[in-house]
Amino acid sequence: MNVHFQTTQSHADPDVIDFGAGHPADTLLPRTILQQAAALRLAQLDSSLLQYGLEQGDGYFRYALAKFLSRRYATSVDMERLFVSSGASQALDLICTLYTQPGDVIFVEEPTYFLALRIFADHRLKVVPIPTDAHGLDIDALEAALAGQRPALLYTIPTHQNPSGFTLPQERRVRLVELSVQHGFLIVADEVYHLLSYDAAPPPPLASFAESGAVLGLGSFSKILAPGLRLGWVQAAPQHMQRLYTSGLLDSGGGLNPFTSGLVRVVLEQGWQDEYLEHLHNVYRQRIKVLHASLQEQLGDLVTYVVPTGGYFFWLQLPKTIDASILFQRAATHKVSFRPGVRFSGQNGLQNYLRLSFAYYDEAELTEGVRRLKAALQEM
Repeated sequence: MNVHFQTTQSHADPDVIDFGAGHPADTLLPRTILQQAAALRLAQLDSSLLQYGLEQGDGYFRYALAKFLSRRYATSVDMERLFVSSGASQALDLICTLYTQPGDVIFVEEPTYFLALRIFADHRLKVVPIPTDAHGLDIDALEAALAGQRPALLYTIPTHQNPSGFTLPQERRVRLVELSVQHGFLIVADEVYHLLSYDAAPPPPLASFAESGAVLGLGSFSKILAPGLRLGWVQAAPQHMQRLYTSGLLDSGGGLNPFTSGLVRVVLEQGWQDEYLEHLHNVYRQRIKVLHASLQEQLGDLVTYVVPTGGYFFWLQLPKTIDASILFQRAATHKVSFRPGVRFSGQNGLQNYLRLSFAYYDEAELTEGVRRLKAALQEM
């Protein structure tokens, strides 16, 4: 008897090109690098990575991570300002647990990461969307909203935003932090795409303002190494470090992911993360070119968008007469899929937008996917 056990979160029909897949294909994952890292680490006469971990995270790993981030961010990162998490999503959930109560107001960008909205719903938080423009979060709109409400948190994706791809300019980052200090709310900066910049370097991460006490910066190896590692970090001021690693979760279970961080420490120390990151940059840069060319050829008169300079996504605007949710249903008959814009809205808007990911498929599949999307649009 043939038995198939599912092991991964998403498993699209092989006949379907699913532009909704916001993760790399198996063929792009660094299996050899992690095999080598595991062999090196497990050959050491040290079994500490099999123990309950230090609450803040393994010191050797945080030291290696701080060196790596200081170099890649081009700004100093102190290992004592890093807390090890099980990815950015778990960090966001823990922050909601520690810093909010049910019914609290939190501000989010419009659009925002749709699965973050699920986490906020789990904590029964009141989500208030703040408008964005071509440069990200509209700080004037934020200031106007603060005149009437005081949020517990503001959740932002400042660099290569998911889904829009926009990057917040430095002057807006400065104003955002000033408003946070002035009005007493905490900024949660989801910066998982910061190291996936394929053109000019973005402004320094919002985490570089961590010493102000106003910012909790979230990072993750899910986008730059492998999502199955479930390994990330929070960069924050000492008072927030204390709050994070003295929580009941850490008191009971010890530090998060000590085994995985022990392996990734080797990847960092050997320089393999830098090499792999450059490989990803080259692959994704080429995929952006191909997807852009295909969209222009097949859908040039129907969609508008800004070509992304980093991250994973194209954010397409359709004519107002086309509802992307209806298109989503039509697309299924053409064996192509995507994420409708309404999923990224905190107010049931963005009906004529859709998100396409270029991370999962190779160039030929991206081109074929756009051809199928055009066929579905023609039926509209």
